[in-house]
Amino acid sequence: MTRPRPSDPTGLHRVLDPGRVLPQAAQRLDTRCELWPDEVRVRVERLNLDAASFRQLERKHGGDGAAVRAEVLDIVRTRGKMQNPETGSGGMLIGVVEEVGPESTLGLEVGDRVATLVSLTLTPLVIEDELAGWDGLGEQVPCSGYAVLFGRSIAARIPDDLPADLSLSVMDVCGAPALTARVVADYVEPTVAVIGGGGKSGSLSLAAARQAGAGRLIGVVPHETEAALLRDSGLADEVVVADARDPIVLRDEVHKAGGPADVTVVCVDVPGCEGGAILATAERGTVIFFSMATSFPAAALGAEGLAADVRMVIGNGYVPGHASYALELLRGNDGVRDLFERRL
Repeated sequence: MTRPRPSDPTGLHRVLDPGRVLPQAAQRLDTRCELWPDEVRVRVERLNLDAASFRQLERKHGGDGAAVRAEVLDIVRTRGKMQNPETGSGGMLIGVVEEVGPESTLGLEVGDRVATLVSLTLTPLVIEDELAGWDGLGEQVPCSGYAVLFGRSIAARIPDDLPADLSLSVMDVCGAPALTARVVADYVEPTVAVIGGGGKSGSLSLAAARQAGAGRLIGVVPHETEAALLRDSGLADEVVVADARDPIVLRDEVHKAGGPADVTVVCVDVPGCEGGAILATAERGTVIFFSMATSFPAAALGAEGLAADVRMVIGNGYVPGHASYALELLRGNDGVRDLFERRL
C-alpha cells in the first residue's frame, strides 16, 4: 500500500484536508482499515455520543429517532469521524482491539476490550451496520464497525466487575471529577456548586469535590424530579432547582444555598449558562467549564463585562489516571452508582 505521508503520533497522516490541520479540526479523515505502524484498530461495539451533541440532534429532529440515526450516519460517512457540525463535539466508544501496529506505544493487545478516552471528533470511524440496533432515542449507540487510534491516543481496558454500558458512561465523563478534585484541593474547605449536579459528570464531580475536601456542596438541577433524585443520593448538602440559563435566578439561588461558590463546576448540556456560573462564583474563585455547549467567548467577555475576578478553566477531558479515579468513585459511592444506573 502506498501511504500519502509518514505516520505522525497526532494522527496528522490521516487528515485529508488541504494544508496542515490536526484531526480534530479536520473536515475529513482517512478511514482505511490498513494501519500505520504506531496505530491500533478497534472493532467497535458501542458509541457514546456527547450529551450536548445528542441533545442538539434530538431538538433539531423533534425527537424523531430515525432522523437522528440518519444524521449520525451521514456525519460519519461524510467526515470519517463522529463530529456534530453544530456543537463540534463527538463522544467516545467501546470495542475490542483487533490489530496492533508494531510500533504502537498504547500498551494494548489483540482481544483487549477497551474504552477510548479520546473524542470521536478526532477518531477515524467506519460504521458497517447502518446502526440497525439503535433507535436514535438515547446517547448510547450499539454499533458494528471499526475505529483507529493514533500513537498519542488514549484507551483504557474495560473492568471485569462492571457492566460495559456502565463503564462506558463513566469513562465518557471521567475528566470532570479528576479536574474538579485537583481544583478543589487548592482551597481550604471551599463551597462548591455543581451546575448539572444530577447528571453523569455532575454527580461524579460532587463526589470528587467531597473527597478532595469541599466544605459545602451545592447541586444545581433544572427541575424537581431531578432534585429529588439528587437529594436521595446524598451527594450534595443543598440542592437548588434553577434554570442555569437565567443568570440572576442562578446567582440568587446559589447564594441562598450558602454561596457564592469558591468553585463552580458547569456540567450542563445546554448553551447559555456562562453568565450565571460567573455570577454564582466568589471573587478570586474558579469556574470549571466541562460542557461542550459552553461558548468560551461568551464566558470570557461575560466575565470582563461583569468585572468578575474569577479564574476560568476549560475542562479538556484528560487528567492522568482519570479513568481509574472515576471508576473508583463509582465503586465507592452508592449515590453516584444509583444515579448512573437510573440513567441507563
